[in-house]
Amino acid sequence: MPDFSFEDRAHAAGRAVVCGIDEAGRGPWAGPVVAAAAVLDRARIPADLAAQLDDSKRLKAAKRETLLEAIRPFARIGIGEASAAEIDAVNILRATFLAMERAVAALGLMPDLALVDGNRPPPLPCLVECLVGGDGRSLSIAAASIAAKVTRDRQMADLAARHPGYGWERNAGYGTAEHQAALAALGVTVEHRKSYAPVRKMLGAESG
Repeated sequence: MPDFSFEDRAHAAGRAVVCGIDEAGRGPWAGPVVAAAAVLDRARIPADLAAQLDDSKRLKAAKRETLLEAIRPFARIGIGEASAAEIDAVNILRATFLAMERAVAALGLMPDLALVDGNRPPPLPCLVECLVGGDGRSLSIAAASIAAKVTRDRQMADLAARHPGYGWERNAGYGTAEHQAALAALGVTVEHRKSYAPVRKMLGAESG
């Protein structure tokens, strides 16, 4: 379970503001990639609330929603995203880094250290420490993981209303059987990532 070990170590080294960063939506065939940066108030967040935070993938959707609202009084959260068009233009890794940069900018303050889930450091204007599996190790990253996932799921539900038939309110743009069938029946939308092989293949079939 995540804890404040990495944050406490950073504070002991004189780094007062520590944010956790995580993203949601690298794998889907449609929609943006969304990143969140979270700075938790270590002194004020209730211990029983902090104990409930975890990697968003281990939490049910309703629990993620509840936790995000519960932590807001004890957290500063910045959200950034990169669109499907940006993903196609620069590739998913660079688009993810772009979303992370935007999330940090949206915090409204500059962290002394960013704890980033993963093994590739984004080009941020602050010190970066990468933690593989960080959303299950650092409470700040766990909070960012939840914020990114909830935000993106809400966005995909909104996009589903504009592009019905693909089931994005259920599959969040991932390549499920439902999504594949809809692509074959309805074609490619502006929200699809055209650089992704399954979508690119569909575009080739449409032009053939």
